[in-house]
Amino acid sequence: MSELDGKRIFITGSARGIGRAIAALAIERGAQVVISDVDAEAAETTRVEIGAAGTASCDVTDEAAVESAIEEAVGILGGLDVLVNNAGIEISSPLVTQSTESFDKIFAVNVRGPFVATKAAVPHLVQSGGNIVNISSVAGLGGSPLLGSYCATKAALIQMTRVAAVELRTSGVRVNAVCPGFADTGMVDRLRPDFEAATQVPFGDLVAAKQGRLGTPEDIAEVVCFLASDRASWVTGSSYVLDGGLTASLV
Repeated sequence: MSELDGKRIFITGSARGIGRAIAALAIERGAQVVISDVDAEAAETTRVEIGAAGTASCDVTDEAAVESAIEEAVGILGGLDVLVNNAGIEISSPLVTQSTESFDKIFAVNVRGPFVATKAAVPHLVQSGGNIVNISSVAGLGGSPLLGSYCATKAALIQMTRVAAVELRTSGVRVNAVCPGFADTGMVDRLRPDFEAATQVPFGDLVAAKQGRLGTPEDIAEVVCFLASDRASWVTGSSYVLDGGLTASLV
């Protein structure tokens, strides 16, 4: 498949996990990709391993660094067609005992990061008639124990996606979100012990009962690449749920 032939893509948090899978599949389908991650060494390793066009690493909580990274990516790629806001963190804590500092940190990465990246990328995306894909979560659609602040950030990202889609429609820029359930990532691995303690159910049993299996980064990458492509030319303001039926079931 070559549905992304010639597309120029910048992906935050793409040194590993879901971001790396998106980058690898996009390259396989003809795109030029710039890898970005707070871990510059890991970003460079990924660039070499998957054949990306370059790296422009940054901490998404630093607005000036994000602006600089996007300008660097535009220089490498000769323009920009797609921004994927993938960088994100999790914090596992009961909401009422969570520290204010950690609450501020997760919002800085998961909400403010996509906000500043969107602002920096839009002038270039208007020129190319490009689009934005935000990586949200089913946690933005419902509550989950220990993930109060994470759920709040992902709900905020869904709403920001909707508003941006409406505001940018006349400029020809599409904006969509992807909402995965539990996937086979480092983030989910880190959450396993806390979920088992909170639910008193083995994590594997919980996943099997609620969504059949763990999702894979590649499952998510497939939908992101569709949304980034011209096949999704009439899709904007949408949030695609990828969860094996987790949010559809009442029992």
